[in-house]
Amino acid sequence: MSYQEVKKSLKKQIASVYLIYGTESYFIEKLKSELVQRVLGEDKDNLAVYDLEETPIQEVVTDTETYPFFGGQKLIFANNPVFLKAKPDKTAFEHDVNTLERYLSQPVDYSVLVLIAPYEKIDERKKISKLLKKQATVAICNPIRDYEVNKWIKDLAVQFNITIEPDAMEIFETELSTNLQMLENELTKLALYVGENGVITKEIAEQMIAHTADNSSLRLVDAVIEGDLYKAIAIAKDLQKLKEEPIALIGLLSFQFRTILRVKLLKQKGYTQAQMQKQLGVHPYVIKIALNREKRFQLEVLQRIIDRLANADAAMKVGAMEKELTFELLLFDLIQTR
Repeated sequence: MSYQEVKKSLKKQIASVYLIYGTESYFIEKLKSELVQRVLGEDKDNLAVYDLEETPIQEVVTDTETYPFFGGQKLIFANNPVFLKAKPDKTAFEHDVNTLERYLSQPVDYSVLVLIAPYEKIDERKKISKLLKKQATVAICNPIRDYEVNKWIKDLAVQFNITIEPDAMEIFETELSTNLQMLENELTKLALYVGENGVITKEIAEQMIAHTADNSSLRLVDAVIEGDLYKAIAIAKDLQKLKEEPIALIGLLSFQFRTILRVKLLKQKGYTQAQMQKQLGVHPYVIKIALNREKRFQLEVLQRIIDRLANADAAMKVGAMEKELTFELLLFDLIQTR
């Protein structure tokens, strides 16, 4: 079952055994929190957490079968079930998987056992894997696909009862699509800012979203394209507050403009957006934005910009001029080159 399907099922019924596997930690943590709330409520006395790289599974099963001292139900999280891997990690002990197999055939009704495997996949050929798929509720928590990001943001907007304008949606997709936890945190913050039935505009998103260095470099390129020197310098100052050195900022700008140039060249050769993404090995939204930007530049202008970036990088490395001043002069030069 998918993360969403398992999350919905928790509202109706709690199973005796769960297997949660995948590499999307956001989904895993959400399911763990939901299970704690549904099984234990506010009372955490009956919660036990094990690391199966340090504790054999037979001890975990014994605890699961032991009646809760405080009454009610027990919730047991067993992390890192290495015996589900195709090539299990070596441990100082042996896991008696037969004990778990026997438990799966007749689990107790006063405990909920949750195996959490933060692996991309498990070895489904193994007997224990087949039994878990048959007897347990299996939640697959892999990262969402690129084309699902837009729907994910819209679902969160509905949940928060807010509206996100298309320009602002693009900022969310570009800056936060690879980090679902940060995406939810930022949307929660902006939902509180605009209030119920509020509208998140591009201006609000740019002002309020916590920017990373890579994503702020996108905004820096936008400022250069817009010919807004004041805005470009302000973004550069923000990046420096993130401990980004001017020479690193040149690297960020170079990457962005090289991507725009390469996308322009591939477009001239008739490549589709998907083919460009495969060829360049970057995030799909980087391609999408580069396609919008390349229309603003002649090929020779892009080549001149890249030459100026290379020259500034060389000048900065030999210490020909103070770094911050060199970078500000570079921004002025790039804006004049448009």
